[in-house]
Amino acid sequence: MIKIDVVVDELQWKNKIKRPKAFFQAILKLFPKKYNFKTKNKAFSLLLSNNKKIKILNKKFRKKNKSTDVLSFPLNKEISKNNFYLGDVIISYQYMNNPRSINNLNFKKKVIKIFIHGFLHLLGYDHIKEKDFINMFKEEERIFNFVERKIDKIIKI
Repeated sequence: MIKIDVVVDELQWKNKIKRPKAFFQAILKLFPKKYNFKTKNKAFSLLLSNNKKIKILNKKFRKKNKSTDVLSFPLNKEISKNNFYLGDVIISYQYMNNPRSINNLNFKKKVIKIFIHGFLHLLGYDHIKEKDFINMFKEEERIFNFVERKIDKIIKI
């Protein structure tokens, strides 16, 4: 089972997603079975933030003085059965609300896609090398397509 703690520090998020914790818990429940961690509990936190906050964190931790769509801070490089807490994911509202971001998907679908991306980083996926980028992209698309088939259940949350 995956537990998620959702913190909203950009109030505009609640204009688009009325109940953020319920929304993201519903997404996690739709993930393929291999990510359910039924025999071992896992947890992570999600901060729904803004460009200003994400830019500060990006500069501090990645030495990049610019905002970005998502930041992930895995607690460990590899997942083991002893690791309960996976880390933190931060998503920028302004990036998600930009009509040009992620191939014109609607807001909630963009958020789901970038949420999956951030979650995969917590599991050790990366995209520094081309081979790793291809692996991560394929897995991201696989999960998104899996979730998208059942998206009507959560899109109203």
